[in-house]
Order: sequence, then structure tokens, then C-alpha cells
Amino acid sequence: MKTVCYSAMAVIIILILSIFSDEFKNNDNSETSLGSLEVHYIDVGQGDCIFIESDGQNMLIDCGESSESDEVISYLQNHNVSKLDYVIGTHPHSDHMGGMSAIVDNFEISDFYMPYLPDDDIPTTKYFERLLVSLENKNLEIKNPSVNDKLKLGSADILVVAPNSKEYSNTNNYSIGIILTHGENSFIFTGDAEKLAEEEMVENSLLKDIDVYKAGHHGSSTSSSEKFLDVIKPEYAVIMCGEGNSYNHPNDDAVERIEKYVPEENIFRTDLNGSIVAESDGKNISFKTEK
Repeated sequence: MKTVCYSAMAVIIILILSIFSDEFKNNDNSETSLGSLEVHYIDVGQGDCIFIESDGQNMLIDCGESSESDEVISYLQNHNVSKLDYVIGTHPHSDHMGGMSAIVDNFEISDFYMPYLPDDDIPTTKYFERLLVSLENKNLEIKNPSVNDKLKLGSADILVVAPNSKEYSNTNNYSIGIILTHGENSFIFTGDAEKLAEEEMVENSLLKDIDVYKAGHHGSSTSSSEKFLDVIKPEYAVIMCGEGNSYNHPNDDAVERIEKYVPEENIFRTDLNGSIVAESDGKNISFKTEK
């Protein structure tokens, strides 16, 4: 009888160890199964257009001037994009949203985001009116994100960090700001947010160390403030500006502030490098440039 009991106990112990072993394996797999992430900083001249893909889900942040619409549409279609899970218009300036009606017309869109604007700040420009018509034709509502809202894009997490006020004297400061986190890697996008909005982001205590910083306002002197950079401490920077632009972007002083944190070789510019693609596996980030 004792032999039978010991044998039964041995079988039970083996089963228990097997279950724990399988669970440990599953945990190991979950740690290593983080999907891929690509962030495309599309060269649209003097403007912003960022396409993000993670595990088959897609996001577009801004789209440049209307004159760039065909190029942006072709770029997305060449990457087999037919559906955009999220579209964010950071703020209603034409170098960010001029071609947005064409994006709405040509792609299936799940959620469309823009900042809340007081009535006096709602544009009356033709490109914006075209956008409103396109949204109505697609039965798409405009969603106004709030600070601390969270979204999921494939294996990446998105946190809204701006705008922090309901009214600004400068439209740039309405810019929607988000942090994209993919495993150990992080990216920040702040549209054209200027010093005031950057200070508000610092004060809301949601910022953290960032790997890749899309330089605010095309590298303008009014953005990339010291206080803001000292909190996010970026390792890489991408400046989106047009070759020989009339604004002299990027501003030398802004670049100098960025270089206190980012080595020169880790600063990418669409006017010099063309479209730029950052790839993340959750631990490491690599870059590919068009030029």
C-alpha cells in the first residue's frame, strides 16, 4: 500500500511541476511576444505627417498641406493601408491638416480626433470646411481627447498629455500631445505646442524620459523649451521642416537646446533626410532614412 501511495504522490508532484513549467514558458513567451512598431515621419515639406503602424493597426497624426495629399495617400497605399484606426489632427493649421479631407475621403477611419476649440477659434478656411463636409459624408464624429485619456494601438500604448487648457490666444497651443509607449521604448508628439503648452505638460506630471522626440513646431524658437526638454531628456529627435523654408526652421537656438540632450548624429531632419522611419521591437530603436 505504501508503494502505491508514494507512486500516486509522485505522479501528482510531476503534474504540478509540469503545470508550473508551462506557466513559466507562457510568461516567457508573453515577454518576448511584443509586436513590432514603425513610426513613419513622412516628408511633406514644411508640415507634419506621421504614420504609425503596430501589429496591423494604424494611426495618422496630421497630413501636411493639401498640395501633399496625393503623396501622402500614395505613401499609405504603398504600405498596404486601407484603414486608419485613429486619425489625429493636432490643431487646425493648414501645414498639419490642409489635406485632411482627402484622407477622410480615401480611407476607412474608425476614430477621428481634434482638439476642442471655442467658437471664436474654429477656422472658416476652405480646407477646414471641406474637412467638415468629408467627415459628415462618412458619418464620422469629431472626438475631443482629454488629458490622461489612453488608447491602444496594437502592442503600443498611447497617453494624451495635451492640450491642458480650454482656451489659448495662440492656436498652436491647442495641439494634441501624445506619448506612445512600446515596451521599453517611447515617442512623443506635440504638434506645434509652444513654450506655454510645454510648461503645462510639465506641470501635469504625465511626462517621462522619452527616447524619440518629434521636435515641436518644426524646430521653431518658440518650442523645445529648456524646462520641457529637461523633463523628457530625449535620446533622438526628428525635426519636420521643408527644405529652404521661409521660416528658417529649424531655429539655431532650438537645435542648440535639443543638442544638450541629443547627439548631433541622433538628430534627423526631413529637409535633409527625406522621410524617416523609426522601428521598435520594444527594446531597441533603429532608423531608416529616405536620403
